[in-house]
Amino acid sequence: MAKYLVIVESPAKVKTIKKFLGKNYEVMASNGHVRDLPKSRLGFSPEEDYEPKYITIRGKGDVLAKLRKEVKKADKVYLATDPDREGEAISWHLMQALKLENKDVSRISFNEITKSAVRASLKNARQIDMDLVDAQQTRRMLDRMVGYRISPLLWAKVKRGLSAGRVQSVALRIVCDREEEIDAFIPEEYWTLEASLLAVGEKKPIVAKLAERSEGKSAIVSEAQMNEVLAEIEKESFSVLDVKKGERTKKAPLPFTTSTLQQEASKALNFPISKTMRIAQQLYEGVDVQGQGTTGLITYLRTDSVRISEEADAAARAFVEENYGSSYVTAGEGSKKNGGKIQDAHEAIRPSDITRLPSEIKESLTRDQFRLYQLIWKRFVASRMSNAVYETTAVTVGAGEYRFRASTSKLAFDGFMLAYTEADEEKQEKQTALGALPEGARLTPVEFDPKQHFTQPPAHYTEASLVRTMEELGIGRPSTYSPTITTILARRYVTKENRNLYVTEIGTIVNAIMKESFPTIVDEHFTANMETLLDSVAEGRVPWKSVVANFYPDLENAVEAAEQQLEKVTIEDEVTDVICEECGRNMVIKYGPHGKFLACPGFPDCRHTMPSYEKIGVACPKCGGEIAVKTTRKGRRYYGCISYPECDFMSWGRPVEKKCGRCGGYMVEKGAKLACADPHCGYTEPKQAPQPE
Repeated sequence: MAKYLVIVESPAKVKTIKKFLGKNYEVMASNGHVRDLPKSRLGFSPEEDYEPKYITIRGKGDVLAKLRKEVKKADKVYLATDPDREGEAISWHLMQALKLENKDVSRISFNEITKSAVRASLKNARQIDMDLVDAQQTRRMLDRMVGYRISPLLWAKVKRGLSAGRVQSVALRIVCDREEEIDAFIPEEYWTLEASLLAVGEKKPIVAKLAERSEGKSAIVSEAQMNEVLAEIEKESFSVLDVKKGERTKKAPLPFTTSTLQQEASKALNFPISKTMRIAQQLYEGVDVQGQGTTGLITYLRTDSVRISEEADAAARAFVEENYGSSYVTAGEGSKKNGGKIQDAHEAIRPSDITRLPSEIKESLTRDQFRLYQLIWKRFVASRMSNAVYETTAVTVGAGEYRFRASTSKLAFDGFMLAYTEADEEKQEKQTALGALPEGARLTPVEFDPKQHFTQPPAHYTEASLVRTMEELGIGRPSTYSPTITTILARRYVTKENRNLYVTEIGTIVNAIMKESFPTIVDEHFTANMETLLDSVAEGRVPWKSVVANFYPDLENAVEAAEQQLEKVTIEDEVTDVICEECGRNMVIKYGPHGKFLACPGFPDCRHTMPSYEKIGVACPKCGGEIAVKTTRKGRRYYGCISYPECDFMSWGRPVEKKCGRCGGYMVEKGAKLACADPHCGYTEPKQAPQPE
């Protein structure tokens, strides 16, 4: 009997796939990539036509030896790595490393690890797609160029083993730009007014919001203006001017893509992006389900498509009709047109078997596996269900020249919401119903509720919102979102506190260097265009060497120019007047992952270190001591009193000497203005430019 060897990437897949194939099949894992560019050098050069020089990854020798042994025994070899560019490249590297040119070799791929999918892939075996391999190889070389040419400059500039990356540097800039917006934001005061109005014969008043005033009158921005409005309104009589009844449709959600799964798991389950991908990988590769053996529960987890196969679509519709009724089956196709940034390589993320209910396999899953599988299952079922329908009522109330509005909606048909509700929807407050209010009905004001508000700055990025922004801008691809965010967190360029992402001092320095010396690298449009070029390589429309050859010379010129500029501003060890307590030397400023610190220049004989405080020349508003720049344990920059812990003053904004002209409190810098630190005060004034000496 013929013997077949199937090579997969992950050892976790071996047991699952072996179960689906007969005894004539041997299944082994490569444990990811087996070859890569050398770590000690760039690995290619324009003088050699950019041909990459690959070497065996350290530690993979034993893996390759075992694979070679099995290759000799096999009559046919199937390369069954993941169904994406990375997986295609791993298959090609296995071809080269195992010297399979003269062997009977085929490439197979499957979107889900099920018996039918794996067996179908054997019937549809093909050759390795070199366009996909070239696209992955191009991405790897572009990333290597940026990392290996720019990182040494950052090392020299900041005195630490930092790194730059083609996508990570853009992600860092996006977060930094948002921080600058927040820092420069000045709150503006505004007021709203709600009126509790009682109709004749009703016991419960309706609550209507002031929506319009007569032409020429702007928004209410002070308490004095609100008092004027209240004085005018109290003289008026209230009546219903218009009642509109209508219908609103809430569309069923699309099935998950990589980014939408990451976003929803973050909101609904509080999962970091990396955790979502790790657990999804486990569900895809296979879980030991009681009574079923090792089973792949979901389809491939790296996708930007919402497309669903005809078989899966038909199975889902049949399931919905059987369990919820025919009125709940969607009439539409449950998809959207793919934009230019969508690769559409394979299906959306869905359960491999719609009839495998989360509740039935709960005992076979960990708590986190169950929660993620249930989220994916519910979302997919909902995507094949009817839209939800709401009955809406909008009432306009007149009071002289003022118009108040009240609106409410009532769920008329729950549709997909019977199976699934998004995290944002669950948090919405329930609306109060409006009574029967005919047009012309008189209303009696029971209470007026004026409220003071302040405009809010843009929200800090979270992992989920950063992924959404990267996807919208076309930066990165499904397989890169998680590693990119993981990298900027691991490098301590960005820190995470209560889900929010904050730039650290070291991240601010790195971003400033990149923006100054390599503006193209951190330009979001350039990076998005590069992703489009990589897609073109994958489609066979653009030669991969032309992309590399166009990128490399410009990068080299930028590096050469930066080397000259950075030499002039290289940070040397700055000697301070602080005396080392252990040996008496003047301590110097050093830079570490958390920012600046003081170290004894006698290292390694003397290892004494101290925190470094950059005093800003402003007295502490609380105790009169000195204010210094400090960082939190996670690296986030703030301003605090040097006398801590005796004085606990701290401010996220940079304090200034000048006092508030309205309340006398301390002020902070906000972009080109100075603003009172008390948002309820709202006082601002232009920041004076420094006088020339």
